[in-house]
Amino acid sequence: MPQALTLVSHLLCPYVQRAAIALHEKGVPFERVVIDLANKPQWFLDISPLGKVPLLKVRQPDGNETVLFESNVICEYLEETQSGARLHPEDPLARAQHRAWMEFGSATLADLWGYETTQDAAVFEQKRLALVAKFERVEAALGEGPYFAGTNFSLVDAVFAPVFRYFEVFDAITDSHVFDTLPKVNAWRKALAARPSVRAAVVPEYPQHLMAFLERHQAHLLTLAA
Repeated sequence: MPQALTLVSHLLCPYVQRAAIALHEKGVPFERVVIDLANKPQWFLDISPLGKVPLLKVRQPDGNETVLFESNVICEYLEETQSGARLHPEDPLARAQHRAWMEFGSATLADLWGYETTQDAAVFEQKRLALVAKFERVEAALGEGPYFAGTNFSLVDAVFAPVFRYFEVFDAITDSHVFDTLPKVNAWRKALAARPSVRAAVVPEYPQHLMAFLERHQAHLLTLAA
């Protein structure tokens, strides 16, 4: 009997999405359990050292269960243990570069958090410019595509796909102009948005959930709606 995998999730969490994308790319069956981070159940707090998602519960054939936390750790575990498409380069140097870009993706999410939640116009613009600067770095690193490493989908793609998904909603509110001068990033965004694993990483109601989140935070972004 193979391992049984359960991904403990939140509907909007981009870190959960990267783990879900990796699971789908590997073709691994898994159960998904969604929790409300504003009202964390006790069973979740008991097994989550940081009180964050995602968690991956790994039940062995002998019944023993191990809980993994931190999205990059989960993705690396799946890469090391599951068959299916390789999501890291074989070459150690290229693999290290990919891991560095995964960290860059996490740093991008930190700026995006301020961009989406702030009520302050000056902070909003500061974060927008920070995002432009980060994506300019990415533009310089991209090749011919369609993915980060060319024709092969990788964990770097799994990290950035949830970042770009935010802008599908944000730019429907008002054009951020973040991607105006970034043709390679724009092409990459479109390729990722069309990927089945990326689409399957969230529920169909994701845009409505994100809009409700912005409204709860009284986000400055909403004041810019045409």
